[in-house]
Amino acid sequence: MFLIHHPEGQDEPKRYRYNPRKLMSVEREDIERRTGKNFSEFTTAVLQGNSLCRRALLFTYLRREHPKTRFEDVDFAWDELTLEYSRQEWEQMREKVLESKHGDELAAALTTIDAAMEDAYDDVEEAGKARLPIAD
Repeated sequence: MFLIHHPEGQDEPKRYRYNPRKLMSVEREDIERRTGKNFSEFTTAVLQGNSLCRRALLFTYLRREHPKTRFEDVDFAWDELTLEYSRQEWEQMREKVLESKHGDELAAALTTIDAAMEDAYDDVEEAGKARLPIAD
């Protein structure tokens, strides 16, 4: 999964690979303090659109590039920050849908997934090892 930050006026968006299992312990602990959620709750909240959690995640990535970045300075319009699944993650979801759904429900899910896969970023570095972005 990728966190895409595209501030207004910036030509190219910044793409951060978001794999909660690869965040360092100091980063995870900081996220827990800032959001008041344990890390497992945080990863779910990010996917569900929790603004504070997404801000904390963006802060984590910005601070990696610019260590003096302050949390108070991280601000974004809602449409400037998005999450996108990679093609490999969509393929994994497609396999699970094939195993669990049937009939019209299966057809509808496959239509949605296949359409999303057409535009999805091909994350060749993660090929064969994609996992959904939820902490276990």
